[in-house]
Amino acid sequence: MEPVPRSPEDPCMAVHAVRPLTRAIPAPEQVWYASYGSNMHTDRLAAYIAGGTPPGATHAHPGCRDRRAPERSVPVELDGRLYFATESLVWTGGRGYYDPTAPGRLRGRAHLVTAGQLSDIAAQEMAREPCADLDLTTVLRDGRHTLGPGRYETLVCPGTIDGIPVVTFTAPWTLRDVELRTPSAAYLRHLATGLLDSGPWTRQDTAEYLSTCPGAAGTWTPDRIHALLPTTA
Repeated sequence: MEPVPRSPEDPCMAVHAVRPLTRAIPAPEQVWYASYGSNMHTDRLAAYIAGGTPPGATHAHPGCRDRRAPERSVPVELDGRLYFATESLVWTGGRGYYDPTAPGRLRGRAHLVTAGQLSDIAAQEMAREPCADLDLTTVLRDGRHTLGPGRYETLVCPGTIDGIPVVTFTAPWTLRDVELRTPSAAYLRHLATGLLDSGPWTRQDTAEYLSTCPGAAGTWTPDRIHALLPTTA
């Protein structure tokens, strides 16, 4: 799955507006999968879609039943906050989660995929075998659906882009319910470069954004995060 080269003038680099849900949405053929963590990187997402081991990981993913690349990928901002908690076995330090109820704005990258691909990506995030489509009725009606107690077993639909629902995964708890954990330098570098590749945000702005996220705030300053970034990012 090869990323499509883009210029800074590419309209896909503009942050796309997410319109809040105002009514239940019928089961769609396509959805925007909103990634706010490591899957902002298309090479890492490729392992979830086409199968294989993501860069820096040791676990191979089986991939989706439909192995086509996303039709489009665009930068987004969602109501809520990115925060860090629990311990990542891959990165060490805190994992990234999304709390849609917290005040603030979360930045990420939305990938236009089929509903079946979203189901299979979700299954792999939930450590399940991708074999069946999810019933999206509840999340498209209520904006939230907890499928299990696991770390990424809660579906959230914060709204739509161009009439197509946006869906992402997070934990069933909020940032007020869990002990925060400081993320590692490698993980913050990965998130920062993913954001820089995703949208129009600058290096300094990205460093400031990540430094304010609960779990990173108070330990990772904008200058420390900026220093993590490669000069070519």
